[in-house]
Amino acid sequence: MSDPHPNATSDVSAAEPWPRPAIGWYAVGVLTIAYILSFIDRSIIALLVGPIRADLGVSDTQLSLLQGFAFAIFFTTLGIPMALLADRMNRRNIIAAGVVFWSAATMLCGAAKSYGQLFAARVGVGVGESVLSPSVYSMISDLFPPQRLGRALAVYTVGAFAGAGLAFLIGGAVIGSVSTGAPVTLPLIGDVRPWQLVFLIVGIPGLPIALWVMTLPEPLRRGKSSAAAPFSLRAALGALLAHMRSNRQTYVAHLLGFSLLGVVFNATMAWFPAYLTRVFEVPPGRSGIWIGSLLLVFGTLGVLVGGWLTDRGRQKGQLDSSMRVGLLSALCALPFGVGTTLTSSFTLCLIGFAGLMFFTSMPYGAAATAIQLVTPARMRATASSLYLCCLNLIGLGGGSTLVALFTDYLFRSDLAVGKSLALANGIVAPLAALVLWWGLPYFRRSASELAQA
Repeated sequence: MSDPHPNATSDVSAAEPWPRPAIGWYAVGVLTIAYILSFIDRSIIALLVGPIRADLGVSDTQLSLLQGFAFAIFFTTLGIPMALLADRMNRRNIIAAGVVFWSAATMLCGAAKSYGQLFAARVGVGVGESVLSPSVYSMISDLFPPQRLGRALAVYTVGAFAGAGLAFLIGGAVIGSVSTGAPVTLPLIGDVRPWQLVFLIVGIPGLPIALWVMTLPEPLRRGKSSAAAPFSLRAALGALLAHMRSNRQTYVAHLLGFSLLGVVFNATMAWFPAYLTRVFEVPPGRSGIWIGSLLLVFGTLGVLVGGWLTDRGRQKGQLDSSMRVGLLSALCALPFGVGTTLTSSFTLCLIGFAGLMFFTSMPYGAAATAIQLVTPARMRATASSLYLCCLNLIGLGGGSTLVALFTDYLFRSDLAVGKSLALANGIVAPLAALVLWWGLPYFRRSASELAQA
């Protein structure tokens, strides 16, 4: 009988030998590079706020929608369907297609002649990137045995912050090389401004990286076959939502608390480059180098320390150690989030930014771990996708817009973007801490019940 799902990969018994470590780590390396590329294409717009405003005549609020909402809306809404798709079809091919799609959309950003066209192209970037992490999580879990899976996923997760740092470093270098040039004329596109040329340049590596992804083996899926199970989004979501309803306080505390922490991180990443340019008159190319270097070092350290604290707490018997790491992160990030953009010292500003990146990156590994501890195994991929949806919609979509609204309608001055950042962080960080603190006993109960089930 023919396979009813010809695009699905085969399943193997859990007793079958695992792929050789060299194969798994080769895949992790290639996929991490794809992740870095995604952050370059996603984040580069933060360094182009000034020239885009000048050419298109848009406000900070409109720009915040380009940075957050336009990207996040389809990234979040397609995240769960992509996770289900990755459970049934060839994940390597899905990832390669996603790389090509978001890279092409990034290049279309460079061809945009109006705000509407740029908005539509940013939506395309979000659509393409929505396929990456769900497919990667599934793929890596079939390349490494459980006792080595944590390390493999940690490398990929660290790649997110390393990628964001490299996005600013590479973006700063690219901007520095083209920002002083005159518009150039390209076939089919016509005249392009320097900021448009930046989008075109950073989108080019997508095709060779997609071809590189195609060299990866598609691993066999381990465990019992699910080919006969209906491929139903409604059924999968129904089962997850039923579990979440019976543990609603736990999931509300987790999803809301960690998403609010995401607001602090993403708001800072979206507007700190503009703050340095407007207040300290630092050119975008130079600010990208400063931001990228500090994020690369302190963001990576934060993720590693957060993971270490989570494991250390679990070893001491703290079922809620992952939530405690989030609470600690919110409390420690508060003074840096408020003070960094209120100081008149450039040196103190950079020191504050380093501290803020360290503490706001700490909870990301802990948050992913927490989901696994309160969710049955058969629902974890979908629950993780739901977490990413909330994190991106609230953290990415809401963070940049909140700051822009304060700048445009409360302070009514471009130079007040630092005050807007401080106000937003001063409101959101305590709320995150309060929500996570409230959820601690509920999380302990849910984790204990699942462990005994």
